[in-house]
Amino acid sequence: MTAEPAEETYRNPVLNADWSDPDVVRVGDDFYLTASSFGRVPGLPLLHSRDLVNWTLIGHALERLEPAAEFSLPRHDCGVWAPSLRHHDDRFWIFWGDPDQGIFQINAPEIRGPWTRPHLVKEGKGLIDPCPLWDEETGEAYLVHAWATSRAGVKNRLTGHRMHPDGTSLMDEGKVIVEGDRIPGWFTLEGPKLYRHDGWFWILAPAGGVETGWQGAFRSRGFFGPYEEKVVLEQGDTDVNGPHQGGWVRTPSGEDWFVHFQQRGAYGRVVHLQPMRWDGADGWPVLGDDGAPVAVHRRPALPPQQAAAPATDDDFPGGRYGRQWQWTANPQAGWATQHSGDGLRLACVRSAGAHDLRTLPNLLTQRLPGIPAAVEVDLRLHSEEPGARAGLAVLGDAFGWIGLQRGADGTVHLVHRFAEPVADRERDAGHPCLAPEGRARLRIEIGAGARCRFFHDVGTGPRPSGPVFAATPWHWVGALLGLFALAPVGPGHAGAATFTHFRITPL
Repeated sequence: MTAEPAEETYRNPVLNADWSDPDVVRVGDDFYLTASSFGRVPGLPLLHSRDLVNWTLIGHALERLEPAAEFSLPRHDCGVWAPSLRHHDDRFWIFWGDPDQGIFQINAPEIRGPWTRPHLVKEGKGLIDPCPLWDEETGEAYLVHAWATSRAGVKNRLTGHRMHPDGTSLMDEGKVIVEGDRIPGWFTLEGPKLYRHDGWFWILAPAGGVETGWQGAFRSRGFFGPYEEKVVLEQGDTDVNGPHQGGWVRTPSGEDWFVHFQQRGAYGRVVHLQPMRWDGADGWPVLGDDGAPVAVHRRPALPPQQAAAPATDDDFPGGRYGRQWQWTANPQAGWATQHSGDGLRLACVRSAGAHDLRTLPNLLTQRLPGIPAAVEVDLRLHSEEPGARAGLAVLGDAFGWIGLQRGADGTVHLVHRFAEPVADRERDAGHPCLAPEGRARLRIEIGAGARCRFFHDVGTGPRPSGPVFAATPWHWVGALLGLFALAPVGPGHAGAATFTHFRITPL
């Protein structure tokens, strides 16, 4: 395609970070998006846009994961999977599947809440990717979901239910309405989104796996089928591998658009926006450039908006952290302390597992940027406890971090450590050096392929540390940036560390 002038076009991805399994809804002139949050807290991020291109993070719908005790420690690939966001009866609704518990629902009168506590709509193992539909033509309500073979032993099928109109319960045992095993060449059918259009029930659902699959469409005159299918978006000759799960939205003027994700390794699942139209000849949806993802395209015919993206930088005013940060488990009181100045003051939490950051709940994280960028933060270690440490980390199946540690003799050293995916403890990646004032400026340069170089400045100028570290994803989650403070197991409080001037700047 020939690119139009820059001010008239947009470029994919429109959200260049790990906003996994996006779903989108329009209410009036506003568009809202949510995404999977898995085991991080708060969960269910809420993003807002007026033009489908520029998005800001306005909050989260889920304050804590439940049952709380099960999420007191990190469960990186559990929790909130593939939510669906809808607006019905003057309320916002989010349904999601917890693969170990079942299908949950919350709702609120406004997007910023207050949101209800999670309500279990259907209990069971392996119930994932639910999507409700309130049929305005008949007044009936329905729900469709997929299956996780890791818990249920089955996959590649979609199950449909009649749902009570109040969204609290299902009215039948359910029926398999699309059996992927009966469609030649189809496998790992999942992520259904359910709609009514032009007298048909429509299910937009991907198959083939997140890295190499395609987006399918299914239609039937009756909710319980039979459904016919068609591939409506696939990689083709583009560099967008496995265009995957997302949602359809219509603008006030009647334009149709489709939001979906692309799996990009350590960067996670970045979000693309595809033009969409309904073919007048056969009535099927046409996504992208005749079924292939677009890299550059004319912007939606919506009022122009200022460039915007979810926040990353943070000065931590009053010790409070911004919406972009999430803990790796349900947080406890006292991990972060509010105060009168700027800077994030983290308690050095005592932990027997301090040798492996992947097992710790008291890590404050945000998404890895999808473009080459430098991450910087100032750190001061206040704790006098021998063995207390704090730092800046890149977290995934493997992790690396750079920071400060208090020695047995009371001195503070700059340390740099890492662990491979198969390792259960960290080891040195660079040579420790003294940090005479207990302060350091920490820097990680993230280059192409999420290859990370670490730097530090303890008052003598920036210096590189250790070899290149290749960031890795977790099972379903892209790599994360993290801030932490730890101390060895022992009695009493172990003091704190303060982080200031957190910045992410393009390289």
